[in-house]
Amino acid sequence: MNIHIAADNTGDFVSIGAALASIPDRCKEPVTLYIHKGVYKERISITHPCITFLGDSCQDTILTGDLYAAMTMEDGARRGTFRTYSCLIDTHDILFRNLTVANTAGPGPVCGQAIALYADGDRLMFDNCRFLGNQDTLFTGPLPPKEIEPNGFVGPKQFSPRINGRHYYRNCYMEGDIDFVFGSATAYFESCDFFSKDIGRPVNSYVTAASTPKGQTYGYVMKDCRFLGDCPPCSAYLGRPWRDYAKTVLINCFMDQHIISQGWHDWGKTSAHDTCLFAEYKSFGPGADLGARPRWVRRLTETDLPFYSRENVLCQDDNWQPWNL
Repeated sequence: MNIHIAADNTGDFVSIGAALASIPDRCKEPVTLYIHKGVYKERISITHPCITFLGDSCQDTILTGDLYAAMTMEDGARRGTFRTYSCLIDTHDILFRNLTVANTAGPGPVCGQAIALYADGDRLMFDNCRFLGNQDTLFTGPLPPKEIEPNGFVGPKQFSPRINGRHYYRNCYMEGDIDFVFGSATAYFESCDFFSKDIGRPVNSYVTAASTPKGQTYGYVMKDCRFLGDCPPCSAYLGRPWRDYAKTVLINCFMDQHIISQGWHDWGKTSAHDTCLFAEYKSFGPGADLGARPRWVRRLTETDLPFYSRENVLCQDDNWQPWNL
């Protein structure tokens, strides 16, 4: 089934939400949504599996919203992090290509968390996409098992089973300030750019905040990626552990001068030094001062690399190979 979406009313629908609503519940054939050039200011939830979203280009095809955690809802409640998304994926076998998903709420210190993409599912692929925002731009679900603060997980998946999904991001661009890539998924990032935004603070950015569950083999693996930004020198961290068993592995990644020489922050969780895995292999660039990294950050060797290949991280029992899609 092919559906064309065009903001200028030359397609089958003028909105992505209307196109999704037209897909029959019992539809068993793959669906391709062709999303033509335009800015689509709407909030969508994707619950039907096996859909491909094809944009004209990631610069010209933009899904955007502006909800943020600190805002007050109609019932007087605070919206909170997980009800801010512009796009929610709550299913499996989804492909995004040549699209931008944005949240334009504003800087983290002003608006709090503001998710652009909430991705919670298995076999999710994102190719040549942009994810634009500030704090908590990209959430790679599922949620951690337990909240730290009461009702901290209020939102669409608060009471859902926590099921680990695999995500593959290729040639994508992510931007933000605080913890702008975060969550529990097994996610492989290949040839992606992570852009830290200047918010005028001594520490402007934490790129990642993984919450890998205890016992999960892989968290984030980032290969041949670039850590860029407009922050002053030494004012951004590569990541910190949202939960104690966080795993983030960087392989052959470029780091510009905005990265603090220590590279990683423990979020005040000294116990996580023994449980989390932050590791690097052949980082390079002005921010890649491996000699200044904390002792609890691991340096990988060439013999470690096969374990972190995209095949080992993503194929698993069903032999999923998204790089061939």
